[in-house]
Amino acid sequence: MKFLRCKEIPEKNGKKVSIIGAGPAGLGAAGILVCKGYDVTVYDMNPEPGGMILFGIPVTRIPKGPVRKGIKELMDAGVKFVLRTKVDMTKSYGLMDDVVGAQQKIHLEDIIKESDAVLIATGTWKTRDMRVPGEDLPWVYPAVEWLVALHHAVYGYKSWDQVPPLEGRILVIGGGLTAADAVLVPLTYEQLKGKVKEVVLSYRRSKEYAPMGPREIDHLITAGAHYWELTQPVEFYEENGKKLVKFVRMRLVRTSAEKRPKPVPIEGSEFVEEFDYVLKAVGVLPTPPIEDGCCGIKVDDSGVIITNDDFMTTREGVFAAGDVRHGPSLIGPALKSGMEAAKKIDEYLRNKQ
Repeated sequence: MKFLRCKEIPEKNGKKVSIIGAGPAGLGAAGILVCKGYDVTVYDMNPEPGGMILFGIPVTRIPKGPVRKGIKELMDAGVKFVLRTKVDMTKSYGLMDDVVGAQQKIHLEDIIKESDAVLIATGTWKTRDMRVPGEDLPWVYPAVEWLVALHHAVYGYKSWDQVPPLEGRILVIGGGLTAADAVLVPLTYEQLKGKVKEVVLSYRRSKEYAPMGPREIDHLITAGAHYWELTQPVEFYEENGKKLVKFVRMRLVRTSAEKRPKPVPIEGSEFVEEFDYVLKAVGVLPTPPIEDGCCGIKVDDSGVIITNDDFMTTREGVFAAGDVRHGPSLIGPALKSGMEAAKKIDEYLRNKQ
């Protein structure tokens, strides 16, 4: 995967740009800025650059060799990486903080003061809550956090006894690509073979309305998954030593306000099934490194950092790109966003001279 955007690195121009986040947006920005002569430093909480490309998406979907090769090209070009470092001292990512286990923290304000410009590209590292009874039970996992923990172990950064166990009959909830990944990993990873007996994907709409697309669902079924469409878990509980999930069946109702038909519970259609573990993949939330207003930077109620059309936040010289700016997306849009932000940073710094 290519991030560096030049064949020859120019002489340094004396300006420093700091990037928070080593995912696709941050790496894409670094590949532009180092080619413009900037001194580029990238901070990331993980032990290796790559973000969700490396730690969230299965190796069966994106091979990691080309990703690491692209990152090495950035390093060889002079991009510095400060790893295992969480930016900001107080912002919580919930369970993800424990999963990643950053070894040090740096306040964003300190980075701003020592940089000519800063780009925040911290992505979406937190699973959305379902807001149903029992989702905090220890056998109900947020999918993104579990996937990251597992890949830390796969790459040798974490011992396997630190990864929440997954075995027996597994339920995955959701219709997006995170749900697809949460299904694929138990079905395809050698480390879980012999432990996982069955994987069920539950989605509240029908196949044609799933964000992952009907073809991906068919691929999951071919890989061995069972697909339950028009079903919605409404409660997780334990009874007589069993881990139980209560579902309700759904019907789709078209409304003028919705692009997709709205799933509506069918009265009296509840049913209960037993599972060993559950992976919630019902959406992800932006994870800015700050609370709203910190460092003069505004964050909206969804966690998205507010910027103008030039990617600049409400703090001059501080920019944002990728999913933390526009919400959850695919790798391509995040990478493009980082590259576009880098060009705006270059324009801003040149105009300041």
